[in-house]
Amino acid sequence: MLSITEFAIRLALAFLLGAAIGIERQWRHKNAGLRTNTLVSVGSAAFILLSVSITGTTGDPSRVAAQIVTGIGFLGAGVIMKDGLSVQGLNTAATIWCSAAVGTLVGIGLFPQAALTASAVIITHILLRPIGAKLNTISFFPKSETAKTEYKIFIHCKNNVENHFRVLLMQQLGNYDKILLRSLSSTDNEENTSTVIIAEIIAVGKQDYLMEKMVSRLTIEQQVKKVSWEFTGQQTEI
Repeated sequence: MLSITEFAIRLALAFLLGAAIGIERQWRHKNAGLRTNTLVSVGSAAFILLSVSITGTTGDPSRVAAQIVTGIGFLGAGVIMKDGLSVQGLNTAATIWCSAAVGTLVGIGLFPQAALTASAVIITHILLRPIGAKLNTISFFPKSETAKTEYKIFIHCKNNVENHFRVLLMQQLGNYDKILLRSLSSTDNEENTSTVIIAEIIAVGKQDYLMEKMVSRLTIEQQVKKVSWEFTGQQTEI
C-alpha cells in the first residue's frame, strides 16, 4: 500500500514530465498541447497508482498498463484527421501515446526511465523537426509524380438520372486515394431535357489511367449520353 506522500510524489512527477512535453506542443500550436499531454500523463500514472494502492505487491500493474495503451489508442484516433489528400494529427496522436507511457512509468516507480522517455519525446520534436522538413523537400519520385494534377470529368445525362450519376461518381472517387474531388456542378441544356455534370478533380501525379477507368465505368450506365475527361493543368509540388 502506497503512502499518501509517495502517491503525491509520483503524481507530481507525472504532472511535471507531462507538462514538459505539453509545453513544447503548445509552443508549436498543436491541438494536443500543455493541458492534454499533462492530463494524459497524470491520468496514466493515477491508474497505475490505483492498481498498486489496491493490490500492493501481490498485484500486476502490467494489466492496467495494457488497458491504458488501449484507451489512449481511442484518444489518439480522435485527433487524426484527413485533410484532402493528406492525413493530419498522426504526430499529435503519437505524442499523446508517449505521454501515457511517461505517466505509466512514473506510476510504476521507474522515475529515471520516465524522465529519459520524456526527454526523448521532447528532443524528437525539437531536433528532428527541421530534419523532417528538409527531407520533405527531397523527393525520391520524379517531379511529375508528386505534383498536383487537375482534371475535369463531363457527364451528359438526362435530368431524371442526374442524382444517380452524382452518387455513382462519388463512389468511384472514393475507391482511389490519389484523387480528390474539388468541385461538382451541373448545367442544363437549352431545352432543359438533359444535364451536364462537371467534376473538377485534383490528383497526385499523372492519373490519366484512373480518369479513363472511371469514365469507362460511367459510360456503360444506361441513360448516359456521353462521358469524357480532360487534363486541365498541373500545380506546384505537394
